[in-house]
Amino acid sequence: MQTFEYEYTDTFAGESNYCWVKRGNVSVPDLVHYGYTGLTDGSYGRANTAQRKQLMKLVKREVGLTGVGGVTDEYGFCDRITFKPYGMNTVLFISFLE
Repeated sequence: MQTFEYEYTDTFAGESNYCWVKRGNVSVPDLVHYGYTGLTDGSYGRANTAQRKQLMKLVKREVGLTGVGGVTDEYGFCDRITFKPYGMNTVLFISFLE
């Protein structure tokens, strides 16, 4: 299992404000669970996409954003994912923990 931590907070002028914040951790199965074989057969890309979808689904459920659209940015390999919901003046950060 891989563990990720999240922070969901408000924004002011487009930047995270931390007037309030909701933090927590979620775990998703390793890439092997999603079909990664360790070979150069293209299975990594498919497994990584499936894992990211599951991760976003779990975290959005935890913070009450199920079904909410927005803009997602990824910074580095497993470094940080940023999700900004449309019209909500909030931001969600997801970071790889272990």
